[in-house]
Amino acid sequence: MKFTCVLALGLCLLASCRKDADLTPGPTIPLRLTFGSGALTLNPSGYAPLTARLTLNSPQSGRLRLVVHGRHGTASDLTQQFNDEGTVHDIPIMGLYASYANSVTVSLVNPTGQVLADTTLTIQTAALPPNMPTDLVTAEPTGAALGGDFTLVSNFSASDPQMPLIVDNYGEIRWLLDYRTLAELGQLNYDCGISRLQNGNYCFGDKTTSQLFEVDVYGTIINRWSLPGYTFHHELYEKPDGNFLVTVNKTGSTHPDGTATDEDYVVEIDRHANRVLTEWDLKHSLNENRHALEPDPVDWLHANAVLYDPSDNTIIVSGRYQGVVKLTYDNHVKWLLAPHRSWGPNHQGQDLSQLLFTPLDASGQAIADTAVVNGSANHPDFEWNWYQHSIQLMPNGDLLLFDNGTNRNFIRNAPSHYSRAVEYRVDPSARTVQQIWTYGKERGDDTYSAIVSRVQYLPAVNHILFCPGYLVPNTTGQGGKIIEVDYATKKVLFEMQLSDVGGFAFHRAQRESIY
Repeated sequence: MKFTCVLALGLCLLASCRKDADLTPGPTIPLRLTFGSGALTLNPSGYAPLTARLTLNSPQSGRLRLVVHGRHGTASDLTQQFNDEGTVHDIPIMGLYASYANSVTVSLVNPTGQVLADTTLTIQTAALPPNMPTDLVTAEPTGAALGGDFTLVSNFSASDPQMPLIVDNYGEIRWLLDYRTLAELGQLNYDCGISRLQNGNYCFGDKTTSQLFEVDVYGTIINRWSLPGYTFHHELYEKPDGNFLVTVNKTGSTHPDGTATDEDYVVEIDRHANRVLTEWDLKHSLNENRHALEPDPVDWLHANAVLYDPSDNTIIVSGRYQGVVKLTYDNHVKWLLAPHRSWGPNHQGQDLSQLLFTPLDASGQAIADTAVVNGSANHPDFEWNWYQHSIQLMPNGDLLLFDNGTNRNFIRNAPSHYSRAVEYRVDPSARTVQQIWTYGKERGDDTYSAIVSRVQYLPAVNHILFCPGYLVPNTTGQGGKIIEVDYATKKVLFEMQLSDVGGFAFHRAQRESIY
């Protein structure tokens, strides 16, 4: 009999027998998985308290399968099949519940899925860190397939450091990163938040240190990149080739009159060489003297999102106080998506008013009403984007974004507000834009977020995730909402509230696998 007890974690493991209640072998499987000393480590990095690392030698070659048994019946079970063929195994256990004796079944299976051996572990976890959001599922799943079982939340309810988390569809926190004990990230401020890399790790930028970080699922730092001459804000975006597009401030940036500016540069970072490949100065490509939305000469643009368009090797930038702009690699404007008021020439001599889109109605006819074109009025078939966030290209090339609606139609202190998920179809050749789909106006103040927030298209199920994140009224206070909507019917299939004492729930939330 092999007995291993990890006293520092308050966790005991017993293998090859039934003596201890913390390990219950499967009743019909004659072969047991055997654990060596130190086989299971809860929170191996010290930064991911709802993870564990399992290492073992199996009695014969196979692959491991995990089932973290859910607290809400078998439908809430988390099952993960690994491709670790062999007898030596090293796998992460993800999706544990806090303050709970988690039951985890570990099975060894052959390539056809037949169980060769199994055992069941009990993993006791500690309480959540302080200042976590209050979760409440307000609309139970309708039975329709959803775009995922988990949502990655760039949580803002905790500060110094901020703590990203993953919630399941039952409102339970199943993963988080807590860097309070790591000096380098003890004051993590990730702005737009955390995202998943193509290799399965996570990445984020930190405003406190102005570095970019890659971490694994345990929160261990794998890579870091510096930004000499710049400071980080808002967005870190991974291109298909692995390089990063980053929204930055440039040290010493000024207007021609010497007035300082910020949040008006984008750079591409060579991921392997850790150097700047391309710099976009938005003062040169846009009209830095346009103040139709905000009068601030310093934060005149407020770039809050960037993405890469592989169809023509360009980037698309969201400037909260200007609109959405597509830029070439030599920093020339290809088009602008914004109300037409007050545009003029840029420093390169381009007349930006000629690069704006003419709005179309539902039948494809140009809207001639100058009040609609300039943005002071709406059309039944069309509204402009106001203080937008979270731009995304849909599979058909349409542009999806979160239209915050702040000061919509240039009206300040309006008695009511609304935010929208909105899909635009742009035709750069014809210089036209058509509103294809929208959701949120019908919810009014119930889903209004003046700042931040996220929208996501879920192609596997043809749904839209609509996530207002700031001062959204909830039954538990204020914070954010995570809403999954059927694209075809606009029926709400799932809705969750996240509340916070300060009302700032998250910058972004998106469907994401926990593995």
